[in-house]
This record gives sequence, C-alpha cells and structure tokens, in this order.
Amino acid sequence: MATLLHIDSSVFPTSASASRAVAEAFRSTWEEQHPNGTVIYRDLSAVPAPHLTADAHTAGLSDPSEHTPEQAAAFAERVTFIEELEQADAVLIGAPMYNYTIPSTLKAWLDNVILIGRTAGATPTAKGTPVTVIASRGGSYEPGTPREPYEYVRNYLTAIFADALGMDLEFIVPELTMAPHNPAMSELVPLYQASREKALADASLKAKALTDRLAA
Repeated sequence: MATLLHIDSSVFPTSASASRAVAEAFRSTWEEQHPNGTVIYRDLSAVPAPHLTADAHTAGLSDPSEHTPEQAAAFAERVTFIEELEQADAVLIGAPMYNYTIPSTLKAWLDNVILIGRTAGATPTAKGTPVTVIASRGGSYEPGTPREPYEYVRNYLTAIFADALGMDLEFIVPELTMAPHNPAMSELVPLYQASREKALADASLKAKALTDRLAA
C-alpha cells in the first residue's frame, strides 16, 4: 500500500495553525483512500531535526568506511530522514511563512535530506515523487501585491523540491491568516475566510486526485 510522508513545522497547534489544518484535511482524505496505507509523520516543532553539523556534512561527502565514530553517528541520523523521503509514494509538507521564509526547523530537515549524489544531483533518488506544500502566510504575497518581492517560501521550495530533488511539486496557499487577529487587517477577514475554505477544499481534492493517480 501507498506511503505518505507528512511533515509539519508550525509552532502552533492545529486549532491555531492554517498549515496544520489544511495538511490535516489532505491527510484525512489520503487515509480514507488508503485505509491500509502507511503515514510517516514528523512534527518538527515537537521533535526538531538536528541542525547540520560538520560531521554530518562531511560524512555525506566521504566513503562510509572512512567515517570517524562521530561522523558515523551523525550520518546515521541523516540517513533516517533520507530513507523516509525515498520510500514515500507522496510527501506532504506544512510550511508556514515566518519572517518571510520557512521555519528554521523545516530548513534543518531539508539540510539533512539534501545529499548530492543521492537525493540531489544527476539522478535524485526521490525524482518524480509528488510533494504537496501547504505554504500558509499571514498576509498576501501574490503577484501584483505590495509584498510580492518578499515571497521567499515558494521560490525557495521550488528551487529545492522541483529543481534540486526533481520532485513533482504543488502548492496550496492559505493566506491572510493574520486578518482575524490584526485590527489593521479587519477588512480582509472575508478574503482570509475565502482563502482558508479554498485551501481546505483544494487539499481534499488534491489528495483524492493523487491517490487516483497513484492507483492508476
């Protein structure tokens, strides 16, 4: 049966997190379609991936037979993350925008899984695997908006997942999530609500379409 790798990185619980809520809608539909499937779940806020160290980095560039004990231990952790990515039939990523970019915990996970000569390079081992990113944000960074130049989430993750790892990338973007909490954005609440409803619906639709595609 199919395996879904689900990564959350929001610091907030589902009740207060757009990325977690939308990811949950995707996952619920996925599990309905794959009742006997496997979900590998990592909550990077609760259990962060270790930041890349010199030992973990250099171990990825050298022969395992030459590793020091420190390199071997550090690289073993990287391999765990890498194998989860390689074994997944689909990947779901919750990536809220914090200070114009992704959470540091998600960046740490990416630093562990990106390995030239394996997951990245001429023949990336997760090439073609579908990855859906829930890129929530407090405002709007769409083309034509004043903050468009500060969109460092989708462009960065496109460079990583599509270009470096060769994965089949799609985004779902619930935006204006700060509107209910910021009085200065109160007039945008209806747009926030519409964006959230669309994101939840899109999550279910994409999960269903993906399960149908994988079953074909």
